Amino acid sequence: MSEVIAGITIPDSEIARAATQLVRDTEDDLLYNHSRRVFLWGSLTGNRRGLAYDAELLYVGAMFHDMGLTDRYSSTDLRFEVDGANAAREFLKGYGVAERDIEDVWTAIALHTTPGIPEHMRPTVALVTAGVEMDVLGIAYHDFTHEQRHHVCAHHPRDADFKENIIDHFAQGITRKPQTTFGNVKADVLALKKPGFQRTNFCSMILNSAWPT
Repeated sequence: MSEVIAGITIPDSEIARAATQLVRDTEDDLLYNHSRRVFLWGSLTGNRRGLAYDAELLYVGAMFHDMGLTDRYSSTDLRFEVDGANAAREFLKGYGVAERDIEDVWTAIALHTTPGIPEHMRPTVALVTAGVEMDVLGIAYHDFTHEQRHHVCAHHPRDADFKENIIDHFAQGITRKPQTTFGNVKADVLALKKPGFQRTNFCSMILNSAWPT
């Protein structure tokens, strides 16, 4: 029987089950529960907005969106979002998923920390970010009913110190490659958590470039 949380049916296809198992085997409880909540918030947002979205693609995007923070999927030089997107792409290719659908999932994960852009894109892309923004930043918190919030968190709890702990997870995943935070919100994480961290300054890059004028 399919699992239903806050009125949302968790996908139970072969791909969804494999994604669940892979993430469960790779991530700790905090990231796993966070990823499941991201799917649920994203789905509820899509329903509220009347969007026609593919629940399976949204599920894979949500479940893989933080995989780049794990040792298994972290590269030495790419943004963690791109690492997670690349992992999802390889996973979906193994199931013969159409290229456009793969690109939607890839883009959803790669852009999920780049505000102001995903919301204007196709539903898979828009709703992964909407789910992340709700769970991490509380954006649109009051657009969800108390019952929805309670039911989601009853099945996938937020730790008592979730806010601090998710920041710690971000920091642990990117502290070895601080250069990847240029131009994105994760620079704020290292500014808080990494002593001596100095942001790359966009204007300084322009003024100090090799161009003579």
